[in-house]
Amino acid sequence: MEFFTWETAVFLFLVATAAGFVDSIAGGGGLLALPALLWTGMSPAQALGTTKLQGTFGTFSSSFNYLKKGQADLSQMKEAIFCTFLGSALGAVLVQVSRARFLADLIPVLLVMTALFFIFSPRAGEVEARRRISHRAFALTAGAGLGFYDGFFGPGSGSFFALAYVWFLGLNLTQATAHSKILNLVSNLSALALFIAGGTVVWGLGLVMACGQFLGARLGSNLVVNHGAKLIRPLIIVISLAITVKMVMSDPSGTWYRLLIGS
Repeated sequence: MEFFTWETAVFLFLVATAAGFVDSIAGGGGLLALPALLWTGMSPAQALGTTKLQGTFGTFSSSFNYLKKGQADLSQMKEAIFCTFLGSALGAVLVQVSRARFLADLIPVLLVMTALFFIFSPRAGEVEARRRISHRAFALTAGAGLGFYDGFFGPGSGSFFALAYVWFLGLNLTQATAHSKILNLVSNLSALALFIAGGTVVWGLGLVMACGQFLGARLGSNLVVNHGAKLIRPLIIVISLAITVKMVMSDPSGTWYRLLIGS
C-alpha cells in the first residue's frame, strides 16, 4: 500500500489514541487525526474518508460507555439522530463530488476557522445552561447543520454538538458531552457508508488508527471531566494552524501559496 509503512502505522496509532482520548473529553480529536493523515500524502478525500473510519470506532467506544453510565437519553434523540444522519450523508456526498483542487484550497480555510473557534469560543461549561428551543427545532437546526458539517469536513464537530446541547437544550456538561458523542457516531456511520461506496477509505491505516481510537476513547470517556481541556484546546489550535502552514507551503500550485507567497 502506498501510504503504509510500519513507522507511519505506529505514528498514526499513537495519534489516533490521543485523538480518541481528546475527542471523548473535550471534542476536536479530528483536528489531530485529519492533519496526521494529510501529512502522509493522502488526497483530501482519502484523508476525510479514513478519518471517518477510525473516528467511528472512537465515537462508538465513548458512546457505549456514556450510555452504560446512564448519561444519555435516546428516547429524546430520535429526531436529532434522523436529521444528523441525513445532514451527514449530504455532506459526504458533496465532498466526494468536489474537485480535489477545490478541497485542497478549502481545507486550510476550514482548519483556520476551526482553530479560531477554539480560541474565541466559550467552553461548554461556561455557557449558561437553560433550554431555549424544542427537541424538534434542535434536530432541524443543530442536528442537520452540524451533521452536514461533520459529513463534509468533521474536525471539531463533537465540541460544536456539545456546545449546542448546553446552549439550546440546557444540558449540563457531562450530559452534553454524552449526547454529542451519540450524534457524532450517527454522523460518522452515515458519512462512512458513503465514503466506502466512493472508494476513498484507506483501509490498512484506517484500521490501525481505529484500534488507537477505541482505546483512547475508552480511557477518555471514563474520566468524564474537563480538566484536560486546558491542555487540549491549545494543542488543537497549534496543530491545526501548523498543518495549515504545511499544506500551503507544500503546494506551490495552490491558490493560497500563490496569494501569500507569490508565483
